[in-house]
Amino acid sequence: MSRAVQAVPSTSAEQAPTPRPGFLLLLAAAVASVYGVLLSNTILTLSLKATEIDAQGATTVLSVVVGIGSVFSIVGFPVVGRLSDRTLSRLGRRRPYLFAGAVLIALGAVATVAAGDKATLTAGYIITTLGSVSALVACTALVPDQFPPAERGLPSAVLGLGAPIGAVLGLFLAQLVQPDLAAMIYLPAGVAVVAVLALALTARDRRLTREERPAFSGREFLGTFWVNPLKHPAYGWAWCSRLMIFFGVGAVNGYQAFYLIMVHHIDPATVGTSIFVASLLSTGLSLVFAPLFGKVSDLAGRRKPFVIASAIVFAAGLGITAAATTFPMFLVAVAVMGVGQGVYFAVDYALVLDVLPDPDNPAKDLGIMNLANSLPTSIVPAVAPTLLAYGATASNPQNFTTLFLAGTAAAVLGALLVLPIKGVK
Repeated sequence: MSRAVQAVPSTSAEQAPTPRPGFLLLLAAAVASVYGVLLSNTILTLSLKATEIDAQGATTVLSVVVGIGSVFSIVGFPVVGRLSDRTLSRLGRRRPYLFAGAVLIALGAVATVAAGDKATLTAGYIITTLGSVSALVACTALVPDQFPPAERGLPSAVLGLGAPIGAVLGLFLAQLVQPDLAAMIYLPAGVAVVAVLALALTARDRRLTREERPAFSGREFLGTFWVNPLKHPAYGWAWCSRLMIFFGVGAVNGYQAFYLIMVHHIDPATVGTSIFVASLLSTGLSLVFAPLFGKVSDLAGRRKPFVIASAIVFAAGLGITAAATTFPMFLVAVAVMGVGQGVYFAVDYALVLDVLPDPDNPAKDLGIMNLANSLPTSIVPAVAPTLLAYGATASNPQNFTTLFLAGTAAAVLGALLVLPIKGVK
C-alpha cells in the first residue's frame, strides 16, 4: 500500500462512524444467522437433499458439493475483502456487500430447493457460499471500521460466537419445520436475509474517497491471497495459531456423529438429538464466558494471556474427549471445550484486529485470516482416515483417541504460537 493511502486512517476519531444504538445486537443476529444457513446446510439439509437426488450415492454427492463450495469459500474471503476495501459506492464500503449477501443467500436457497441433480445442487451451494462470504466479510470489517482497538473485545466476541450460535440456530430452525425439506432450507435462509438487511439498512458506513482508495496493481492483486509473514510476523504467527486451533475444532466437529455412534453406541436414529444437546451445552457456556472475558480483556488492555489460556482449556477438553468412556463424560469434555472456544473466539478476534498489516483496509487481511478457519475443514478429512486407522483393532476399527489426541496437540501448538507475537500484550 502507498504511504499516502496509509496516512488517512479510516478508523480515526474524526472519520470513523459512531455505531448506532443496537448495532452489536444487529451484528450478532446477522453473523449468527448467516452461519446458521451455512451450518444447517452442511450438517443437515444438504445430506437430506443429496439423498433425495441419489439415495445410493448420497455421500459422494455431498462430498462433491461441499468440496467445490469450499473452494469458492477459500477464494471468496480474500477477494471479496479486497473488493470491499476498494469500494467507492455512495452506500459505503461494507453496505453493498451486505445487500449482495442477502440476495445471494435467497437465490442459493431457491436453487438448492429446486435442485434435481448434482450440478444444480452444487450451483445452489456455491451461490449460498458466496452470499455468506459477502455478508461475513462486511460484518467482520465493520468492527475495526467503527471501534478503536481498546474497545474491540465485546464486538470481537460477537464475531467469534457467530459460528457456534449459528450452528444451534440453524439446526433449531430447520428442525422446527421437518420433514418438509423445502421449508427446512427456506426458513434459516429467510431469517438470515432479514437479519443481514436489517444490519445493512441501519449500520453507519463511511464512504471511501477516491484519494483514500488503496492502490491496485498486479503485485497488489497477488497480495489478495498472501500476507508476507517476514514483513508482518505478528500477523503470520496469529494466522498459524488460528490454523492449529481450527485443526482441533475440525477433529471433533467433523467426526462427532461417528464417534458417538461407534464409541458410545448412540442410536443413529437419535444421534442428532445427542449432538444438539452437546451443541447447546457448548454454546451456552460460550455465551456466558465470551462476552465476560472479552470485556475483561478490554479493561486489562491485554489479549495474549487470554488467547493462550483459552486455547489450553480447549485442548484440555479435547483430551478429555479422547479419554471419555461414557456419554456424560463426553458432555463434560464438551463443556470444557465450550468455555475454551468461547473465550478464544472472543479475544483472538481482538488480537487479530490489533496485528492487521493495513488497519485502514482490514477486509482483505481479515479474509486471508478466515482461510485459517476454513482450510482445516478440507485438510482434516484428508488426514483423518490415516489417524483413525493408526492403532485400530478388530474390536476398535476406528481409533478416535488418536484423532482427538492429534487435535489436542494441534490446539496446544496453537497456544504456543501466540507467544512470539510482538506488539500486542
